[in-house]
Amino acid sequence: MSIPTTRKPIMTLYVGSTDPESHRTRIVLYEKDIECQVVEVDLNKKPRELADLNPYNTVPTMVDRDLVLYGSHIINEYLDERLPHPPLMPVDPVSRARARLMLMRFDRDWYGLAGDLSGGDKKSAAKARNIMRDGLTVISPAFKDQPFAMGEEFTLVDCSLAPILWRLDLWDVALPRQAKPILDYAERLFARKAFKLSLTEPERGMRK
Repeated sequence: MSIPTTRKPIMTLYVGSTDPESHRTRIVLYEKDIECQVVEVDLNKKPRELADLNPYNTVPTMVDRDLVLYGSHIINEYLDERLPHPPLMPVDPVSRARARLMLMRFDRDWYGLAGDLSGGDKKSAAKARNIMRDGLTVISPAFKDQPFAMGEEFTLVDCSLAPILWRLDLWDVALPRQAKPILDYAERLFARKAFKLSLTEPERGMRK
């Protein structure tokens, strides 16, 4: 006779409930159906254990046995390599390099604007909205003939774009009509089961 046991997940992920970088890592967790304890952190009152784990005291932070990782890109690629099915990065080196360039661009061009969009002064927020609107409009035509950012397959690039697109209403970023391809792409992302599961309660209320 087997005795049922309750096993604790090996991995623990510390996240912010509204933080876009935490959001993209949560998407990866659900795309890969990874058993993981997710701990939501109050970013205004972070627990001491987070600072003990991560010298930068930032989220997301992941603990996997004796390994501690921080930085969403590092965590996401680690998860993709540790649990390779389904793969979320291209197999060939050229496509992987292109994906990493796109991820770097998103961080520099758009994720870096989150502070100004959420809590900056009016001038900084207006400038950030214009930058994001123009940048997303420029890349929009790429989604006319392909379902995802890298082509036919869903990748970490899509995991990274989804939190930005989900927050456009919150940030009051209105895209013009010529950006319809990227808005249609956004709806494809939002319809995915993993994306729906990744949303925290505060994030569900971000869209009008």
